[in-house]
Amino acid sequence: MSSRTRAVDLALVAAFAALVAVCAILPSININGPVPVTLQTFGVLLSGAVLGARRGFLAVLLYVAAGAAGLPVFSGGASGIAVLQGPSAGYLVGFPLAAGLCGLIVERLPRRAIQTSVPMIFAAGLVSSAIFIHTLGMAGLVLRADLTWAQAWDFDKFFWLGDVLKNIAMALVATAVHRAFPDLLAPRRTTSAPQAVEVRWPSA
Repeated sequence: MSSRTRAVDLALVAAFAALVAVCAILPSININGPVPVTLQTFGVLLSGAVLGARRGFLAVLLYVAAGAAGLPVFSGGASGIAVLQGPSAGYLVGFPLAAGLCGLIVERLPRRAIQTSVPMIFAAGLVSSAIFIHTLGMAGLVLRADLTWAQAWDFDKFFWLGDVLKNIAMALVATAVHRAFPDLLAPRRTTSAPQAVEVRWPSA
């Protein structure tokens, strides 16, 4: 990897970490529970869908690390390690994993589909959110908010409608970005087929 490519990667990771922070700081919707509704998941899954698995994961991990280190980038301008010990801890832990999985799925889609297929990108985001954000989010509510799993599900289900809408928006933006910048994802590794070796037997 050249120094220029590395610099571009670092810039993209930092830019998308900042995007997630902006999505978190924007006004949230309080649903009478321990965790508000924010635009974070839009930024998280867009990071994976646009940057791919590795850079998407690193961008969101940088966001979480910055908030834990004291920058006011969590929902409502919160910061500090205490946030990672509160009711929203599971959701925050699930964010970088969901970005990584979304990027992994998108990287394996046909390149043309990445630029044109909103349903495929939408499905990648929603599946990633369900596996990591919602599952770990409910686990965090059980462990940190003293809820049962049934109560955690009753709370978490209010996020689903918003998640569907945010994933639709994410897919629309991601496909547009890939049309504008078709080489944004790392090129796929191609394995060349082994060449046949001709064996000559000694003549009698």
